[in-house]
Amino acid sequence: MKRIHYLFAVVLVSSLTGKSIASNDNRVLVELPDRMKQHMLSNMRDHLAAINEILVYLGNEELDKAAETAEHRLGMSSLDSHGASHMAKFMPAGMREAGTTMHKAASRFALKAQEGELLSAYQALSNITSACVACHSQYRVD
Repeated sequence: MKRIHYLFAVVLVSSLTGKSIASNDNRVLVELPDRMKQHMLSNMRDHLAAINEILVYLGNEELDKAAETAEHRLGMSSLDSHGASHMAKFMPAGMREAGTTMHKAASRFALKAQEGELLSAYQALSNITSACVACHSQYRVD
């Protein structure tokens, strides 16, 4: 019970002082026109949904479906549907590189999943999520 009171006190003090964890966010702010920002955030939500679908397929040992989802929603063949060419000019170089790394990793995952080895596919999937983590730890869109 004391722990709950302590947590409540911390939340209360932070709200009263106007300080929050987000105020200490040192990631690079990427400023985008509003429509581009919404487009980018929508793409990233779809990337997350695709990763979730891939995990479900892997859990069901449906590697062919995992491969198809990865390539068409995250891989290099997905770039046109995401509008990557006109989005890229608004991104810092490091953000573009992280995105390219993620898309290439997704295509490599698709090839690995098609081979039918579950463990290798999971290992390849971590390269996709590592690229996501690297980008999200360095950049933010408000």
